[in-house]
Amino acid sequence: MFWSQNVQPSSEEVELAQQCRAEAEALYRSGRYHCAEAVLAVIRNHFRPDLPEEVVQMASGFGGGSGSGCICGAVSGGTVALGLTLKENKKQITHLTRELHSWFKGKYGATCCKTIRATNDKGICPVLTGEVAGKIAELLSKH
Repeated sequence: MFWSQNVQPSSEEVELAQQCRAEAEALYRSGRYHCAEAVLAVIRNHFRPDLPEEVVQMASGFGGGSGSGCICGAVSGGTVALGLTLKENKKQITHLTRELHSWFKGKYGATCCKTIRATNDKGICPVLTGEVAGKIAELLSKH
């Protein structure tokens, strides 16, 4: 896995991560999807297009920190996306979920929506959404 072994990603992997990042941010900004839904929709489209679009509704309750402001909805949506994509590989799902949380916490200081929003305005949410979708694409590209 290139993120832990200093192996450079291929240009196709970088391009896919950038595309997922841009698409998720655009979906969030459109107002049709919140953070968790946008991440899940983009990852579904690129990695599990065989699944019905309705699977995105599974993440509907995760926006705004699952309504309580706790865990970031984009991180929650990314976690669901890992489970849908990797199916029965629970060990890999757990590993990549930890990698996602560690990366996010390192980049933004916390995974708690309230904490992030306390030091940033809501304008950061579309950016976080895109960043998480890109990171999930990056992680899955190497799986």
